[in-house]
Amino acid sequence: MFPQPTQLAGRYEMRAPAGQGGMGQVWLAYDRLLRREVAIKQVTVPPKSDAQTLELLCGLALQEAQAAAQISHSHAIRIYDIVQADGLPWIVMEYVPSQTLHQIIRRGGPLDVGYTATIGLAVLGALEAAHRAGVLHRDVTPNNVLIGHDGRIVLADFGLATWASETTDSQAGPMGTAQYVAPERAAEGLSTPAGDLWSLGATLYAAVEGRSPYARPTASETLEALLTQPPDAFVRAGALEPVITGLLQKDPPRRLTVSAARRGLLDVSRLPQTSSQPPAPRPRRRPATVFAPTQRQLALAH
Repeated sequence: MFPQPTQLAGRYEMRAPAGQGGMGQVWLAYDRLLRREVAIKQVTVPPKSDAQTLELLCGLALQEAQAAAQISHSHAIRIYDIVQADGLPWIVMEYVPSQTLHQIIRRGGPLDVGYTATIGLAVLGALEAAHRAGVLHRDVTPNNVLIGHDGRIVLADFGLATWASETTDSQAGPMGTAQYVAPERAAEGLSTPAGDLWSLGATLYAAVEGRSPYARPTASETLEALLTQPPDAFVRAGALEPVITGLLQKDPPRRLTVSAARRGLLDVSRLPQTSSQPPAPRPRRRPATVFAPTQRQLALAH
């Protein structure tokens, strides 16, 4: 069932659900004016929301669109428009036919070390462009990294993004996925570019190990672990281990810089791949297979 309205701004035709993003439902739509498919994010409003809550949600949606629109990078999602319907903002962005990194890990198991480094380089480039524009993503997770059917790697969903000038959380709201929140943000509400790099490290750990470095049964146990314990032991990271370890330093000043992380990821991305094809779906309780891209996917990813 489609949302109301089924058309926006007299040009966007809503077609089908395309996923769930931070704070909203994402729809596949068609731009009749420019004759192209787009993705449109609908702000989710809790039932019986008061005027203050509605104003807050609208403000956050506008901030998301404005923040993402400042970033011009091939590995960052592109924002096209923001339109109003029924008193709510709808964010129009590029549609990327893809799977999320989370879906690939869940269906096929851990990724090849070299390809994981390639993903890291793409996301790092998008983050560097965001930080140059004064934007913090604050929600780098496998769910927000898209692996396009054409091989393109895209950092998406700026629903929790904020400006780098706002170093502390100024309002109540979602913090993000506990397993990928930087320790200083979990403990003190402190948001900095280094926090995005920590989340990148946790995402790369999940890609190569098949699970997050602080996977625990509950969010509270996860947060306690990431504040007080080292990451879970590495099993498959191999040459990528020093880079991930450097990104997962709890003390932000000791964390790898963008330049150091790029050097390490470049070295690992040049290693021979262990396979040339994605894995077939694996039965439960079997040893994890390792995802590796085709050579064409590798070429398109860079």
